[in-house]
Amino acid sequence: MATTFDHGASDQGASDQGASDQGASGRRVASGDSDSRYLPIAEHGLIGDLRTVALVGTDGTIDWYCCPTFDSPSVFASILDADRGGAFELAAAVPAKTKQFYFPDTNVLITRFFTGDGVGEIQDFMPVTVDTGEADRHRLIRRVLCVRGEIPFRARVAPRFGYGAQRHELSRCEGQVVFSSPDLTLALTATVPVTCDDRDARAAFTLQEGESAVFALDRVHEDVEPRGCPHAEAEDAFAATVGFWRRWLSASRYRGRWREMVHRSALTLKLLTYAPTGAIVAAPTTSLPEQLGGERNWDYRYLWVRDAAFAVYALLRLGFTGEAEAFMDFLTRRVCRREDGPSGPLQIMYGIDGRTELPERELTHLEGHQGSAPVRVGNAAADQLQLDIYGALIDSVYLYDKWGRPISSEHWDDVCALVDWVCAHWNQPDEGVWETRGGRKNFLYSRLMCWVAIERAMRTARRRGLPADIPRWRDTRDTIYRELMRRGWSPKRQAFVQHEDDDVLDAAVLMMPLVKFISPTDPKWLSTLDALTADLVSDSLVYRYDPEASPDGLRGEEGTFSICSFWYVEALVRADRVEEARLAFEKMLTYANHVGLYAEEIGQNGEQQGNFPQAFTHLALISAAFNLDRALG
Repeated sequence: MATTFDHGASDQGASDQGASDQGASGRRVASGDSDSRYLPIAEHGLIGDLRTVALVGTDGTIDWYCCPTFDSPSVFASILDADRGGAFELAAAVPAKTKQFYFPDTNVLITRFFTGDGVGEIQDFMPVTVDTGEADRHRLIRRVLCVRGEIPFRARVAPRFGYGAQRHELSRCEGQVVFSSPDLTLALTATVPVTCDDRDARAAFTLQEGESAVFALDRVHEDVEPRGCPHAEAEDAFAATVGFWRRWLSASRYRGRWREMVHRSALTLKLLTYAPTGAIVAAPTTSLPEQLGGERNWDYRYLWVRDAAFAVYALLRLGFTGEAEAFMDFLTRRVCRREDGPSGPLQIMYGIDGRTELPERELTHLEGHQGSAPVRVGNAAADQLQLDIYGALIDSVYLYDKWGRPISSEHWDDVCALVDWVCAHWNQPDEGVWETRGGRKNFLYSRLMCWVAIERAMRTARRRGLPADIPRWRDTRDTIYRELMRRGWSPKRQAFVQHEDDDVLDAAVLMMPLVKFISPTDPKWLSTLDALTADLVSDSLVYRYDPEASPDGLRGEEGTFSICSFWYVEALVRADRVEEARLAFEKMLTYANHVGLYAEEIGQNGEQQGNFPQAFTHLALISAAFNLDRALG
């Protein structure tokens, strides 16, 4: 796949700021919101330490934080339940307008408060360190500054451990407030006085121009001792964190038109990387709804094999070879080299530590974002059969072997075993790329990516002179091609369709020219592109499919799927409709949030829906920007 991907962004970057009106209560009331206790999904920025992340609202509240890893139970989850989820509130104690942006070229988030008597800001960041002991601290620093006039601030630290289900005890020890639960202990230090009840810590303080206050929240256990965070240490940590992100980003080779957005996407992808293994999570959240009030709420805090080619392509194109190598190492050790050998299908997703068991369950005590239950943890789709992942995986191997480092002989043996399995099983019905729960079908995209798996392996064998059963591979590849051309084409729709011998359209077929299955100017493809534009495209936004025409086993509707919108841009570029592609791309960029982040989907009114931010979307953005920029010259 990624042979055709280059992902991008817009001229929106660190200078772009989201604004909101906020009262002394701290919660922003957005016009049209059904529940003013919740900020919209898009009203958040992201910070992290390459092991976990936190979502910080434009009102200064940390609404989501899992510790110590992406897929650990939450500590703050008010984005999923405003009353029971827990939050770290920090804001001006008087009515204020707020704006939020990233410190340039970093993942340090700044939230500014504009009051009648002054201007203040919160600098939110998580120090990144290679020191194992300090990395296990997972320090979250919130530095408050008054930059003009005088501002009163208030803080409330209200952790709710275990997704809000575990009780905790609060104690004071050597100037720190310690929150202790059965599975996790956190310590809060502050440079201003803190009061406590039996569960929460609070602070109220006023800063004059030039003054600051520091709050630091640390994980503590037998190997990580409690430690304060005075002003000087917070200043040093701020400088070190800024330096880390800027040094990392300096390796980027992208110099195109949409540099700010491409780099923000790259920085976001880095935040979604689990440093100990190189795994990249699909998104750092769970159960943010694809439709308010709907049931399409899933846990995305895992690695999907499908993301492999997109991630490797984007990282290598931008110059981040170390991250590509770490990701490939994860795929090689955890996915390709299975203990059970090639006897069964690959699992579609894995835990960030490589575990295969991801049991799905519902947290019935949480009401869900704006009442959108159920809240789920784990993901039952891990047990689905999705044949397209073979194409994604082997394409990533092909790309890395070509642009990164030649794969080893042992790795090639693994690839051959996978391709042999594909040759024997490509024609099975499966659940498909969209992980439908309405029964297995003969999805065109699954067949397409089986073709990719075989074709890319053949390319690698020829280029490297590696041993392979080329005659068998070639015969199977050609058989798949002919079947897709015959049974995947609908004479009625004059288009390639979702599954064989049917007439339902599916945006996944946008990948056909991108993976070089068909010429981007082939008459059949141009007719398909026109059909998709007429039926699934709305103002550059692309729906995956029509659930009414193709029932997927779930109730409710969904928004447009952002990755498909960027695929659409790239398909237009390759069809020599460059000006149309550029307009679609620029429109798509207007749907990013105030700091350049995208959720999985975009709703009817332009609101972000689904888990946030989504790696897949940012990978596709980089690809579209790269290829569009190249086409424009």
